Amino acid sequence: MPGATAAGAEAGGALGETVRELREAYEGDRTRSLAWRQAQLRGLLRLLKEKEVEAFQALHKDLGKHHAEAYRDEVGVLIKSANGALQQLGKWMAPDRVWVPLIAWPATAQVVPEPLGVVLIFSCWNFPLGLSLEPLIGALAAGNAVALKPSELSPCTARFLADNIGRYLDASAVKVVNGGPEVGEQLMEHRWDKVLFTGSPRIARSVMAAAARHLTPVALELGGKCPCIFDAAAAGARDLQVSANRIIAGKWSSCAGQACIAIDYVLVEERFAPALIKVLKSTLKRFFQETEHMARIVNERHFERLSGLLKDRAVAPSILHGGSVDANNLYIEPTILLNPPLDSAIMTEEIFGPLLPIITVKKIEDSIAFVKAMPKPLAIYAFTRDAALRRRVVEETSSGSVTFNDAVVQYAIDGLPFGGVGQSGFGQYHGRHSFEMFSHKKAVMKRGYLLELTLRYPPWDESKVTLMRYLYRFNYFAFVLAFLGLRK
Repeated sequence: MPGATAAGAEAGGALGETVRELREAYEGDRTRSLAWRQAQLRGLLRLLKEKEVEAFQALHKDLGKHHAEAYRDEVGVLIKSANGALQQLGKWMAPDRVWVPLIAWPATAQVVPEPLGVVLIFSCWNFPLGLSLEPLIGALAAGNAVALKPSELSPCTARFLADNIGRYLDASAVKVVNGGPEVGEQLMEHRWDKVLFTGSPRIARSVMAAAARHLTPVALELGGKCPCIFDAAAAGARDLQVSANRIIAGKWSSCAGQACIAIDYVLVEERFAPALIKVLKSTLKRFFQETEHMARIVNERHFERLSGLLKDRAVAPSILHGGSVDANNLYIEPTILLNPPLDSAIMTEEIFGPLLPIITVKKIEDSIAFVKAMPKPLAIYAFTRDAALRRRVVEETSSGSVTFNDAVVQYAIDGLPFGGVGQSGFGQYHGRHSFEMFSHKKAVMKRGYLLELTLRYPPWDESKVTLMRYLYRFNYFAFVLAFLGLRK
């Protein structure tokens, strides 16, 4: 198809021009200054303030998010992050002095953070504003030029970003590139100084393979099946209700479960399962009396995938609550399942939707082995008052994060790094961690000419080896004695 080939070549040429302009902006050095970085962060804050209503509208059109959910999970979090970066930026940019051994005197050494250069950010569709602008805050704070590729599955938010980023930020150093998978592939044909990808492991493999051609460093934010351990042994009625509130918020109230850190399944002792299920059911009815208070499924393909999980003949009998679907509105009722087969798709694949399996164990301690047998998740949640169980979760399991007695809220804590381990990804950001992810820590050392030890140079003899042994053990007293010939 010559026409398609020509169109692809034209698009590729436009992308090449975009990358060239970004490279020129970075190499012009203006992105390195504190003033430029602060101006970009203030521009983002103005965008979020002045275009808040338009942002809410875009998120509602893409995902059916209520504006309260959109503010809680995206706009509000971004305002907090940008303000925090502005307040701390001077401190982040300052060189860190490091210790230098006395024998190197006079000398100084420090670690100087410098921008990586021109970076590429691929964001995801489930939090299309937050997952675009949160890493952008860190990349700009670090002094980089940035290309942002929003997900084509959230087209309204992608268009919102393309229409507004250039109006509020330096349009020559920050560019939004919209398009489908072919645009992403074309972007990866170019050389970048860092790539951050948020999305599925399948596409992440392609991103890594393409990045390898240029030896481009990559950070991957993926996901996995995030477990929730519910220990009701010491839980009173209030603890049970508060836990249910937080489990529901960490599952159905976070983009209808379409979140990489959403609770995927719950582990609970057999004897406590009925009480937990009862309070979950009653709280769900109270929280979601209005269907518009929960986001909808992103598109027909994901809707059919989730519906298929429920239609599985081995899984259907385990549905205890919900299970109804509305294909016209891409809505799936909050659904609770009890002990679906562990080899079924709902227990072997990341659910990424409003379906919550509850798996019973004989003893809550058995949940540790259950979690360890699964791939390392992005997050582990545990509701418990038992200090010994908390210690075991931290020491015996591996995950991107662990949160006790709540869910998802760790994402909003700037002091905590956000990122996965193993199959859930690698690379961490948020707060200072974002700045560091998009910075290079350059080692800088300066020595004077006053002291010169010739023992470091040939010709070699055993006396020099002896002196070096003392130096590398920092045994300066023995070194001085041997140097003066008072010790052999």
